[in-house]
Amino acid sequence: MTSATLELQGAIVARLKAVPAVTALIGQRVYDAVPTPVDFPYVSFGPSDELPDNAECVLADEVTFQLDAWSREPGFPEVRQVASAVRDALHEHEFNLTANAFVSFEHRATRVFRDPDGLTSHAAIEFRALVEINP
Repeated sequence: MTSATLELQGAIVARLKAVPAVTALIGQRVYDAVPTPVDFPYVSFGPSDELPDNAECVLADEVTFQLDAWSREPGFPEVRQVASAVRDALHEHEFNLTANAFVSFEHRATRVFRDPDGLTSHAAIEFRALVEINP
């Protein structure tokens, strides 16, 4: 059985690296493990949760993803642009999964703030997915 979270993560990376509105801002800089040094702006994976959402005779997971957008440009304009492009690329996108059955993917919230270093703007972009599990 393939993890719904793992399969969705791969599909999210592929989608973000293929959407011109996203790549115009961050190129191919979508990371699970952020390299050092790193060029800004970029997007990385934050926390995720996987909760069972089973119905009669159907195994399913509700998966919550946080994607983080990062910028070192002054103020919030650039990080807001990246967050908006990520949201637009992923919200209600129908992912083609091979091991599990895609049901839905939706944007839930975006929070924008300055990191404690005082230099880095950060957007936390939260999504919710529902996937039927194929055993």
